[in-house]
Amino acid sequence: MIGKPQLWTSTEAAAAIGARAGQAWRAHGVAIDSRSVVQGDLFVAIKGERFDGHDFVAQAFERGAVAAIVSRVPAGIADGQPLLVVEDTMAALKALALAARARTAARVIAVTGSVGKTGTKEAIALALAGQGKTHASAGNLNNEIGAPLSLARMPRDAAYAVFELGMNHAGEISRLSQMVRPDVAVITTIEPVHIEYFGSIEAIADAKAEIFDGMGTGGAAVLNIDNPQFPRLLLAAQQRGLMRILSFGTDETAYARLIDCSLHATCSAVTAEIGGERIDYCIALAGRHWVVNSLAVLTAVRAAGGDVAVAAASLSRLKPLKGRGERHRVQLPGGGAFELIDESYNASPASVRAALAVLAGTKPGAGGRRIAVLGDMRELGAEAEAMHRDLAPDVDASGADLVFACGPTMRLMFDAIEQRRRGAHAASSTDLAPRVVGAVRAGDVVMVKGSLGTNMAPIVAALRSLSDAPPAAANGN
Repeated sequence: MIGKPQLWTSTEAAAAIGARAGQAWRAHGVAIDSRSVVQGDLFVAIKGERFDGHDFVAQAFERGAVAAIVSRVPAGIADGQPLLVVEDTMAALKALALAARARTAARVIAVTGSVGKTGTKEAIALALAGQGKTHASAGNLNNEIGAPLSLARMPRDAAYAVFELGMNHAGEISRLSQMVRPDVAVITTIEPVHIEYFGSIEAIADAKAEIFDGMGTGGAAVLNIDNPQFPRLLLAAQQRGLMRILSFGTDETAYARLIDCSLHATCSAVTAEIGGERIDYCIALAGRHWVVNSLAVLTAVRAAGGDVAVAAASLSRLKPLKGRGERHRVQLPGGGAFELIDESYNASPASVRAALAVLAGTKPGAGGRRIAVLGDMRELGAEAEAMHRDLAPDVDASGADLVFACGPTMRLMFDAIEQRRRGAHAASSTDLAPRVVGAVRAGDVVMVKGSLGTNMAPIVAALRSLSDAPPAAANGN
């Protein structure tokens, strides 16, 4: 395909996965979902619990796939369609990933942590993009399917590669790390996320420390010195033989030390010292959590051999991710508008507090209010009720004028906040959405946050749909 670099040839792919090459072809991408296939992709038919990719191989070819990796010849496939037949297609995808890792000369960075993984990964990729060809895992492809898929998609001539590694059970990150084999490993922070599956914060730290398992002694660990689990992570890195351990945070001994920051409604100004070098920069996103994570970003860039000054300048171009702080200005049918902060992708105690701090820093318009819409946080185990109730002081401190709660556990927070702040509570997001929509008015700032399983997206959609009506005449239309 003209204009797109060659990713895999039939010979290379066949050798990597142990299949017979057959006819010659060249692939420019790798896909496991037939709906996302574009012209020139190699399609891998993964069999899952609820689907079988073999049922969609014909569709993948119709959309332009040049070949497919299968464990059986699916129905509806025309004679002569290029197939690589293997015993296990998931194993084949991992083999393809290992081959991609083996052939690259890229400096590889892996990011994990309880919160902030995706944003930090995207910021590192942006920071390095101007310094060499940079590959990064798309979205949050961070699990035992997403990570090998991201590796298999890595261009052969990449100078840098950034991968996100996630987990909700012990042992998962170890397997991913041994596949990705990072040169630099970043752990953003350790918080009680997925604690239902671990039982203690120390066990979570140990699971995140598995990111060191695929590293050589010359690798660099980038760790948050302000987190209470720092000593445990430091020891884990040392036990794996890592020679370079670089800390970030506010502590005076940090390799990347925050000297000062000025937090604004939509951005932050930062003064930091990175490895003894003082630097001033601006982050185009609001929140102290972004300030702290920016230190991890710049440390990772330095550890990978990049230019810190160039990287810092790039942070002024950061954009919020969908469901992770994305902002929308919503026009109201009767005139005026309100600001919507979409934090609906996921939630944990730490990330809810960070979102509330961002809400506190916003500036509503004339007559407007700060409105928080909070849904249940999932996978918190026996401490779930206490962790929801303990958000009440943070909600009150945020200056939220009106608070809506979704789900049975967030009701505990709702009942604990000041009476004057209580908007409404409902068991589900679909029940709560009309109450929120009915309350919003011009000048408001509305922040929506909750765990993915709580499904806060319908509330975001209902609020955004208010713009579907024709704008008021006052806007000049």
